[in-house]
Amino acid sequence: MTSPVTTPDRRRWFALAIVMTAAFMDLVDVTIVNIAIPSIQRDAGATVSQIQWITAGYALAFAAGLITGGRLGDIYGRKRLFLIGIAGFTLASALCGFAANPEMLVASRILQGGMAAMMVPQVLSIVHATFPAQERGKVFGLFGMIVGLGAVSGPLLGALLTEWNLFGLEWRPIFLINLPVGIAGLLLGRKFISESKAPRALKLDLVGVVLVTLGLLMLIYPLTRGRELGWPVWGHVVMGSSVLVFGALVAYEKYKTRRDGSPLIELSLFKVKSFAAGIAVQVVFGVALGVFFLVWTMYMQVGLGWTALHAGLTGVPFSIAVSAAAGISVQKLVPKFGRKVLQTGALAMMTGALIYIWEAGRYGAGITSWQMALPLVVMGVGMGLIVAPLTDAVLSDVPREHAGSASGLINTTQQMGTALGLGLVSVVFFGTIGDHLAPTEVGQAFTDAFSNSLWYVVGVLAVIFLLMFALPGRPAQHVEGGAQEADPTAGPVEKAPELV
Repeated sequence: MTSPVTTPDRRRWFALAIVMTAAFMDLVDVTIVNIAIPSIQRDAGATVSQIQWITAGYALAFAAGLITGGRLGDIYGRKRLFLIGIAGFTLASALCGFAANPEMLVASRILQGGMAAMMVPQVLSIVHATFPAQERGKVFGLFGMIVGLGAVSGPLLGALLTEWNLFGLEWRPIFLINLPVGIAGLLLGRKFISESKAPRALKLDLVGVVLVTLGLLMLIYPLTRGRELGWPVWGHVVMGSSVLVFGALVAYEKYKTRRDGSPLIELSLFKVKSFAAGIAVQVVFGVALGVFFLVWTMYMQVGLGWTALHAGLTGVPFSIAVSAAAGISVQKLVPKFGRKVLQTGALAMMTGALIYIWEAGRYGAGITSWQMALPLVVMGVGMGLIVAPLTDAVLSDVPREHAGSASGLINTTQQMGTALGLGLVSVVFFGTIGDHLAPTEVGQAFTDAFSNSLWYVVGVLAVIFLLMFALPGRPAQHVEGGAQEADPTAGPVEKAPELV
């Protein structure tokens, strides 16, 4: 194992810039895609289910590979896996940008999510192995700034690239912009990043990954295709059978724990009440985010007929509110009020959604960006109060030796929840829209579907509020620098606001 740097070395700052750029590229990629979805639908002729899979496929592949990606870095070297990940992510971006049809785009997005799962978990591990303890606080502060910048710039960058229609390529530049960044990161990473491995890495659990992925596919695929196919019997059978697959997963994970102590999912963690409740919060919160952001984008650009730039600028107050509230919640509020901050965030998001429902009903298709600003800011503040301190709250009662496994599972389950939420969009949003609408009916139909979806979001947030009562009253830091610092498999703790 390569020892952490203990003497000043300028190379470590180059390494930091490289891994931060990669993390930023991944963060921005998700928000860019969200804002460009209507353009992709128009230009590529994608169906409703294909639109869902362009986003859900990425989230599912990312979630399924996160823990395994972190373990591969521990075993074979974090630099090596980072370079493989960024090379694959860049290649997948090129395939997305040059996709000949929607099917190729969906497949390329799934590949992109899988490569992100190889790249992103190495970022914090490389920082941990490269910087001495006394410098890590400053480094993680910089990461917070990157998160905020990604949240704000992603929608705007996506809107501008789509609106400019560079070289007549429509939406394709949102993916092609990754090519020069990825190539530069690959070349510079080989030169400036030092290799490191874990002293005692856990073994791989590929069977666990297959069972998790299969179970989620059996649940999500019928949801996304059901409406188009008239909800066939086989779809209900497949969704019901997913329970058996998840049962098999639990049984195998118990066996894997007894055999070599390296399960994908550390089942003993669920005996900790706060952790079990926190995982439930993560999953359900992911569902809420998956539903809201795709529906919101379709509502503005298709229902209201706004341009991508108009929609992107409308979302700026939300992004700023998330970033500002996230910083305040961790530094000022949580140390004083603990769990109540997260519950206040859930209530604020509910309030913002209810205001949005009221405004959509009152103003209809004539609603303006300025009228949307209030509910978006309220929802953004609420989300910021949740996303930043939630990981520490969930980890508060987890034994220190399991902090790594727990952090990886937290991030994985939120991504899985997001994929499930994106699958549910066909039910809560598209399921209420007629198949053959006259041009004059589109605005009202999408407004009604948007309001219907927000009622589901409100219900989900109410469940989150209740689940939060099982979190500890005063979340505590586990290790110096936070639980994320100690965790090479934690994956993208910095991914919390990625769907903004």
